[in-house]
Amino acid sequence: MPEKGYLMTPGPTPIPPEVEAAMAQPIAYHRGPEFQALLGRVLPRLKEVFRTESEVALLTASGSAAMESAVANLCSPGDRVLVVSAGYFGERWAQIAGRYGCDVVHLRYAWGDLPDAGDVAARLAETGGARVVYCTQGETSTGVVADVKAIAERADAAGALCVVDAVSCLGAVPLESDVWGIDVVVSGSQKALMTPPGLAFASVSPAALAAARSATSPRFYLDWERTLTSQAERRTPFTPAVSLVRGLDAALDLLLADGLEAAWERSRRLGRACRAGVRAMGLELFSPDDDSSAVVTAVRVPPGLDGVAIVRSMRERSGVTAAGGQGELKGKIVRIGHIGYVDLGDVTAALAALERAVAEAGGAVEGGVAVERARAAHAEAVGV
Repeated sequence: MPEKGYLMTPGPTPIPPEVEAAMAQPIAYHRGPEFQALLGRVLPRLKEVFRTESEVALLTASGSAAMESAVANLCSPGDRVLVVSAGYFGERWAQIAGRYGCDVVHLRYAWGDLPDAGDVAARLAETGGARVVYCTQGETSTGVVADVKAIAERADAAGALCVVDAVSCLGAVPLESDVWGIDVVVSGSQKALMTPPGLAFASVSPAALAAARSATSPRFYLDWERTLTSQAERRTPFTPAVSLVRGLDAALDLLLADGLEAAWERSRRLGRACRAGVRAMGLELFSPDDDSSAVVTAVRVPPGLDGVAIVRSMRERSGVTAAGGQGELKGKIVRIGHIGYVDLGDVTAALAALERAVAEAGGAVEGGVAVERARAAHAEAVGV
């Protein structure tokens, strides 16, 4: 077995030492002044990351719980909602809304396609509008990043609220909640925020909070008003993951030290490097070959090869944990994440591991060029 491991999935992502050290501190009482002070630091800076003046609900849960909260709080059974999906996590919006008894209008694209805001406007017009439009910014199952700004504009024009799943994108690519008119943005701790899984977030606009007060779907743990009322007093309604919040505090220090724009630029450059290395070895990209692919690079598995075996070989032979395909893409693609606490050395290690795994499986690859080309592309991307 390789001695060193590289975590190169779209999430969870590697954890910086400062975050690990913060989480290793003695546990604090969540009703005491120490934790109150911690929330006093974390909550305002979460608003900075979300680019919003609205409050951000912090939940001890996974990102999917934040997604569920955006249905439970906004909808009543029978409400019409429009779900825009082009992959695994877009489909999750439809599944959650269906479980809550919503009338789901599903604007479904082929996995890997880019949703079109014009189609959103047309479907809203055809169906007589909707209470909420649910969409996904970064579809990590395919590597596609949607233009949620344009979708939010169409939703607003039709009188609908807009909810965006930014679990993978928050802190990795541009997202302007208030300027773009997005009512709710949901995310999680384990991706570009460089914290272990277990915290979820939902930024809630005044319009969304007003809608939540009239919605009749049952909720208790995921109730936004309960959560935000507690947070206004620098406390939580239920026992929080104290150590994870400490880790998040340290991660926000790192993320905001140079500004969000620097984090967006880092992800963009690493994406360019990864795509250049994939092309250099002669493999085909599944995700778009442009700077929108700053979260994850999805690579098509050569015909006749088993993508599941390729991912396993990368881990067992080279110590690189990448992600395989999900759902209908299982065995067909390999996904390399490049967000959070990842640098160029990690990306080149992943490329070398992919090259080795494909070659050993009998695939045709151009050997020895991917790493060099990735480094060159990363250098060329400065200021571009």
